This record gives sequence, C-alpha cells and structure tokens, in this order.
Amino acid sequence: MADEVRYGIIGTGMMGVEHLWNLHHVPGARVTAIADPNGPSREFAVAADEGRNDFEVFTDHRDLLASGLVDAVVVATPNMTHRQVLDDVLPTPLHVLVEKPLCTTVADCDAVLAAARGREGIVWVGLEYRYMPPVARLLDVVRAGTVGRPTMVAIREHRFPFLAKVGDWNRFNRNTGGTLVEKCCHFFDLMNQVVDDAPVRVLASGAQDVNHLDEAYDGEVPDILDNAFVIVDYADGARALLDLCMFAEASEHQEELSVVGPLGKVEAFLPSSTVRVGLRATGRPGIATEEVHDPRVAYEGFHHGSSYLEHLDFIDAIRRGGTAGVGLAEGRLSVAMGVAAQRSIAEGRAVTMAEVLGETAS
Repeated sequence: MADEVRYGIIGTGMMGVEHLWNLHHVPGARVTAIADPNGPSREFAVAADEGRNDFEVFTDHRDLLASGLVDAVVVATPNMTHRQVLDDVLPTPLHVLVEKPLCTTVADCDAVLAAARGREGIVWVGLEYRYMPPVARLLDVVRAGTVGRPTMVAIREHRFPFLAKVGDWNRFNRNTGGTLVEKCCHFFDLMNQVVDDAPVRVLASGAQDVNHLDEAYDGEVPDILDNAFVIVDYADGARALLDLCMFAEASEHQEELSVVGPLGKVEAFLPSSTVRVGLRATGRPGIATEEVHDPRVAYEGFHHGSSYLEHLDFIDAIRRGGTAGVGLAEGRLSVAMGVAAQRSIAEGRAVTMAEVLGETAS
C-alpha cells in the first residue's frame, strides 16, 4: 500500500501485544520490528502475531531504532523505563506512541518535553480512555453544553487487582509511580477533558488494605495502593472525585462516570457502553438512555475498542503530517495529578498542583 506505515513495538509484554493485535486490524499498518530484552516476552509476541507480519526481532530497542525498518514506534515498556527509552527515541525522526503514564515523575516528564521540543515526528501519549465510545459520547454531550458548565465530576473504577507483569515490576511504587499514577492517570486526564480548566489542589485518602499483602519479592512486600478517594479542585470552582477500588470484581460496571452541571446530568457506564442524559427541566421522566458503539471499531481488545480508535487517529496524523491528539503536556499533567494524590495520602494533607508542577527536571 502506498500509504503503508511500518511500526516497531518496543516492549512486548501484555500491552505491547495488545498494540500488536490492534495493528493487525488498522488498514495500512504493518509491524516490521519488535524489541524486548526479555526472551519469553519476545516469544509471546511472535506467537501472538500468528505469522501475520514478517518482523525482525531485537533484544535491544536501540538496534530497532537504528535498523531503518520502521516509520513509527510504540513504547510499551515498564513505566520506570519510559524516560530512558524516550531518551533514545526522541533524537530520531520516528513517530512515537508512548503508553501511559508518560513517566513516573514530573521531573522525567519535563525532561521528555524538553527533548521533544522542535522535533517533527509525532509524540503521542496513550491515554486511550477518552476514546472509549461511551466516554467519547459523554464528552460530546458536555462540550455541546447540554448539562451546562460542569460543576461536579465523579469517576468510579471498581475492578480486579493488578495483573502479574514481567519481574513483578508493577508491585512497587518506585517502578510504577504509585497506583494513582500508574492506573489513574487515565481518569485525571478524563477529568481535565470534562472540566476544561486548570486543576489547582488535590486531596486524597487511600491505602493498601487487601491486595498483594501475602506476596513477597526478595523479602519485600508490595506497597501499591488498592483503594482510594481523590478530590480535585479546579481554578473556576468545579470539583472532581475519583473512587478507586482494586478488589471489587463483583461489580456490574467496572467504570462509571458522572458529570453534573446546572442544566442536568450525563453518565457513562462500562462495560455496558450505556450513556444516560437527564435534564433538570424534564426531571426523571425525561432521562434518555442509549447504548453507544462506534462502527469503526474492528478490534475491541482490552479497552472496549479505544486503543483501536486511538491507532486510527495516530496513523491518520502520521499520513497527514498532523500533530498528536494526546500530547506530552496532557500526559505530564495527568502524571502530576497522580503524583499529587500519592503525596496527599503519604503526607496527610492537601497538595497544590503548583508545588508538584514546579519541581524541576533532573
């Protein structure tokens, strides 16, 4: 195909292979190289590809970058390696989609932003939750002014514990940035999309009460939070709440989003893909409910088709010479909000975004 885009996947664990499977279904996308230092992860990707792509296999991502085999790369390595890998990717002309979180610290995010300044290749952050069809519909309703300017935003995720990863890297805050960075940067990004204003203060309460307490790695017990409430105050007075529980497998809905304004309320539910809109003028009898699906989704994957839709936009931007739909500044802010929430819990106080965003890069 004249418009074919050659992809390299750096990091071929669970998320790397999820991207591989998505790219199987993206018209004009071809995976031509993969890289991972872990042998079983490389074997996992080769088996998962089922012979659809004739790709080169590298143990070192730097060899992939120097190979001349790819036009774009997907970085799906463990969180704490994103800064190091991007330090190698950004001097190249390649387009890049880096999985969330952008980095585990604001300082590392700042270093990445500085390194990316002035480069022509796209740098896209994988905050794909905004692409989930019911979430996208909720955002459309809010932006249309249907419920008025958002006053209260509530996001609930009640789900299963963290899955096992290579070397169990995701069991420790030092590797992930903490649960509220690792998992919840998606939700902070959604809050920002809904409110469209600057977050100014974060107050959180959380703990590790149930999960992974009977595990030990080299004698060390995991320290990742498994439940939390997080309140975010915005400059113009709106506020948002995150309700997270990582031991709630018995929930009908894993995610529930609610936005209330002076005119009404809009809600989205997953996995049912249901959206409800109600207006104060018509009350409960006027509530409209619909299931929302996007006919473009050719692969549902782990995230209700959102990663696929994100890839469609990414490859379209590559072909058009466009810009990132989810940029580095947005990735940095979502990390900073998670950092503020983790700090609020650790120090038992409200944390301002100014103090977190003011930290300098190293």
